[in-house]
Amino acid sequence: MTTIQKQANNPIAHLSAADIERIGVELDAIRDEVVASRGADDAAYIRRVITTQRVLEMGGRTVLLASRFPPAWFLGTAALTVAKILENMEIGHNVLHGQWDWMRDPKIHSTTWEWDHATPAEQWKHSHNQLHHTYTNVLGKDNDLGYGIMRVDEGQRWHPFHLGQPLWNLVNACVFEYGIAAYDLELGKNLAKSRRRTPEFRARAKQTLHKIRRQMTKDYVVHPLLSGPSAATTLTANLTANFIRNLWSHSVIMCGHFPEGVETFERTSIEGETRGEWYLRQMLGSANISGSRLMHIMTGNLSYQIEHHLFPDLPSNRYQEIAPKVQDLFQRYGLSYTTGSLPRQVASAWKKVIRLSLPNQFFGRTDAAPAPGNTPAAAPNTPKAELASTVSR
Repeated sequence: MTTIQKQANNPIAHLSAADIERIGVELDAIRDEVVASRGADDAAYIRRVITTQRVLEMGGRTVLLASRFPPAWFLGTAALTVAKILENMEIGHNVLHGQWDWMRDPKIHSTTWEWDHATPAEQWKHSHNQLHHTYTNVLGKDNDLGYGIMRVDEGQRWHPFHLGQPLWNLVNACVFEYGIAAYDLELGKNLAKSRRRTPEFRARAKQTLHKIRRQMTKDYVVHPLLSGPSAATTLTANLTANFIRNLWSHSVIMCGHFPEGVETFERTSIEGETRGEWYLRQMLGSANISGSRLMHIMTGNLSYQIEHHLFPDLPSNRYQEIAPKVQDLFQRYGLSYTTGSLPRQVASAWKKVIRLSLPNQFFGRTDAAPAPGNTPAAAPNTPKAELASTVSR
């Protein structure tokens, strides 16, 4: 793709460098306002969610003691599924982001929380908080972008391997917690480069295997055995709850960064990135899901993915309050606020996965963008925060 063509598709070509820095100043003000107003209501919210989750889990597991009877199986499985989704999304994900560290409660703190998930919290915080949120949607830097198994932009070179990415994505959805554990270990890269022999990787792999063993023992050995005569049906209930939780989590995450209209960026675009430019990349590289308050809670408020990426350490229950202010900022600066219903966003994300599994020529396109690191030079007077993005259209 020529430089002129890329500029024509550039969603921020109308912004000056001063505009971009003003966006940063306005977003800092929104953040400061929330930080100054955090208090008892927010603390009560997260404690209420944790209590609800634990009641649902204990109630579900109690009902499953009689899971030989179909009504008990369905009721117990439903309660356990909701409990697991709440624990991973609204509690675990957000506690590990440090959203509740300001409470100084050692029981609800990012340094002490261990979640109901195959990947150890410590490893997830590194790959997610430090890498993904720093390098959001930067090709070759953000491993969340395709999880290393998918082509996510037309500018990436196509290989026959990519024909299978709809299948890889489906399998990943079904076993999502284990896929995340492998991803946090950077398993493919480490095995390919024989780093598996290094003490650091061996220690991390041992930690992950220990966590997986503990999780599987809890769900597939201890709790079924405690159900006595209902052991077999309790086992299937746990399998079902984990399976649905995996599909739900995967769908929510896909909706946050994969739908059409979400931008990807080249490595060179973030060199010397300012605060305003970082904010702008989060705005362009994220998408929201519209829906009810219950749906927002069940997504861990990641249905407000744009607001989450702008302010990842603010309490999740405040994103709904922040969203209208962020939308207003998008409108005033002529930017596209990407949002849609859950079915629409899931369909859009899968459409992109399928489309990019095929070579560009399949759709009559031969103007592939350059590979990461080979960005065309920007035209004079174009803001550096043009981001030289390989735009996903």
